[in-house]
Amino acid sequence: MLSLIGIGAAAVLALWWKDTPPIQNMGDLLTGAGDILGLLASYGFLVLVALMSRLPPLEHRIGADRLTRWHAMGGRYVITLVSGHVVFIVWGYAVTAHESVTGETVTLLTSYPDVLMATVGWFLLLGVAAFSARAARRRLSYETWYYAHLYTYLAIALAFSHQFADGPSFTASLTARCVWSAMYVTVAALIVWYRVLTPLFMAARHRFTVVKVQPEAPGIVSVYISGRDLHLLGAEPGQFFRWRFLTRQLAWQSHPYSLSAMARPDLMRITVKARGDHSNSMAGLRPGTRVIAEGPYGAFTPSMSGRRVLLVAGGVGITPIRAMFAALSTRMPDAITLVYRASHPRDVVFHRELDAIAADRGAAVHYVIGSRKRLGYDPLAARELQRMVPGLHRYEAYVCGPAGMTETAVASLCDAGIPRRRIHHESFDF
Repeated sequence: MLSLIGIGAAAVLALWWKDTPPIQNMGDLLTGAGDILGLLASYGFLVLVALMSRLPPLEHRIGADRLTRWHAMGGRYVITLVSGHVVFIVWGYAVTAHESVTGETVTLLTSYPDVLMATVGWFLLLGVAAFSARAARRRLSYETWYYAHLYTYLAIALAFSHQFADGPSFTASLTARCVWSAMYVTVAALIVWYRVLTPLFMAARHRFTVVKVQPEAPGIVSVYISGRDLHLLGAEPGQFFRWRFLTRQLAWQSHPYSLSAMARPDLMRITVKARGDHSNSMAGLRPGTRVIAEGPYGAFTPSMSGRRVLLVAGGVGITPIRAMFAALSTRMPDAITLVYRASHPRDVVFHRELDAIAADRGAAVHYVIGSRKRLGYDPLAARELQRMVPGLHRYEAYVCGPAGMTETAVASLCDAGIPRRRIHHESFDF
């Protein structure tokens, strides 16, 4: 996938090279740099939106958490490219026209077609970037962050037409305009098909409905969702759906929640911790509430490699791990070990279910409870994991939990001798 993205970027550079006249002075050099940055930024937006289109091959083979990380990292690059495009274009035009930068900025905004709209789009993107900064994300609810990101689509739409009106690579080439338009139309079609129409088709076919809400721990509830022919969805342990509950408060957004039990032909279960406005509302769902679901998504699924398996869960990260624990212990009795990390006993979810699965199928469960300060050591350090799980270096490992805990556990497993390719992880964060 990364190779394809790189090939596309090379093709964009070739488009600029083909239609750009020889550089003769400093103004041409600055303007050419601005043109390159603008083309790469425009292509980058296509890539970013395509990564989030929920295209099944990407979701199933790469995984939503990795795609999200690529999207976040790529977003920083693209915002930088757009800003560089603005600076170099204004600077280059000012040098060529022997005008001040301020005067040339006014000329561009008032005399060049669609530049004003593109400028508004740039400011919208800067606002989205500000909301996405780590310092801001810590203070924002998921809902605020989600709605702010929707302005990206408006920004792309505002900036699109100025490419054809002012870009030298497009004004002289009908072929380039057609190919570029086809790329945008294709990505837009993917968004509409997989993020709008497919969920509606699924809802009509399977008729997802809330049947029960059950408290599991303080601030944590399980939601049971019935439906027709749910086995046709092909959901695997460890995967998740994006759920839209059709109530007045929740119908405007969808959230990803993992299955916390193996799906049955007529019933699915998700388990949610109150972390924001949407998740806080799960406890108040009423039986009979209709649901729109997208999925299944995610590459965090067990592979039948024949090796013994270690599952490491932190907090509510037990949700997909619990489904995997039940499935794997059925296929591989006596070969599964679960390490469940929690800060306090009240944070442990599915205690009885996990003990029952372990007792019935010969699997092992280790509950590691308490802060590192209270315990006096790091319970996920390599030596502690090796003590709990002898022969750890021969295992396949699956890790799910908060980002910090996941990062620590993956590093410890590598130190314990498990090759990185045999460590699979998923972290939940926005």
